[in-house]
Amino acid sequence: STTMSRNVVRFTAIALVALFLGLFLLKSCRSDNGGGVPVPKEQPQPAVKVPLFDGDSAYAFVKKQVDFGPRNPGSAGHVACGDWMVAFLNQYADTVIEQTGTVTAFNGQKLPLRNIIASWAPEKKERILLVAHWDTRPFADKDTDRKNEPILGANDGGSGVGILLEIARRLKEEAPALGVDIFLTDVEDFGQPSDAMETDANSLLSWCLGSQYWAKNPHVPNYTARFGILLDMCGTASADFYREQLSMQYAPHVVQKVWAAASALGYGQTFLPETKYFVGIDDHVIINRDMRIPTIDIIGYDEGTKAFDPSWHTHKDDMSVIDKATLEAVGRTVMHVVYHER
Repeated sequence: STTMSRNVVRFTAIALVALFLGLFLLKSCRSDNGGGVPVPKEQPQPAVKVPLFDGDSAYAFVKKQVDFGPRNPGSAGHVACGDWMVAFLNQYADTVIEQTGTVTAFNGQKLPLRNIIASWAPEKKERILLVAHWDTRPFADKDTDRKNEPILGANDGGSGVGILLEIARRLKEEAPALGVDIFLTDVEDFGQPSDAMETDANSLLSWCLGSQYWAKNPHVPNYTARFGILLDMCGTASADFYREQLSMQYAPHVVQKVWAAASALGYGQTFLPETKYFVGIDDHVIINRDMRIPTIDIIGYDEGTKAFDPSWHTHKDDMSVIDKATLEAVGRTVMHVVYHER
């Protein structure tokens, strides 16, 4: 019995040692996948700091443009507004380049061109391109009155630029990881009068003369960007932003990125998941086709017209149609995308 007692004690001691050793090894080698293989502890990702986008400020920038009057190429308002924007951007951007020249409109008229490109961290290879046209329609061809007079273009021209000017102000405060270029295109809205669904090739190519000029003469040699975002007619209270068909054709992954950001920010009722075809041509088509930069169009859709806002190319396109909340929804979404890109 003495021998048996000693054996029991010895067995118990060995068992305890084995138990403690097993617990130690289990603690040391525990993994979430249950395979017993050590897994490096996941390092917490630093929070991305996105500067505050101010809808009131964007609204003020839209109003500033409208206060110059119509900004159709060759007008006094076009010259004065262009001067103001260049001076403004020089305060915030690292570089500002002006492209000037002459282009020919659909009716044979020679027009002065002034593309404005502001850049942040121009030395960085990886870039994001943000685009809006700053010229306004030279006639109110969709109106029933004063059809031959130029429009104020608060939404069609002013809204996208107002948002980008507010983003420009914020880019100076907090630099994103990638380089950014803000491209304000000129002579976008001097196209041949047509319906929104017009598909005639000659008519379509009479639009977006500024981006066509830029595609042939990039502001820097061999310019490219990871992707681009075009803002057009994105300032009305009634605006719904559907996934625009041509954007889905050229750059569906960029559409997904932007709409996911909008959803994360709580704008899922404004940036809607359905795809609609209602744009015949816009600057993003030129940039995709000629520059091979995947670029999308954030552009307002109106259920009543099945196309653009009822103020489109009329004298009703003034500050009365501009909504701060819409400007802020679009601006915050774009900034979220820019600052989360790595």
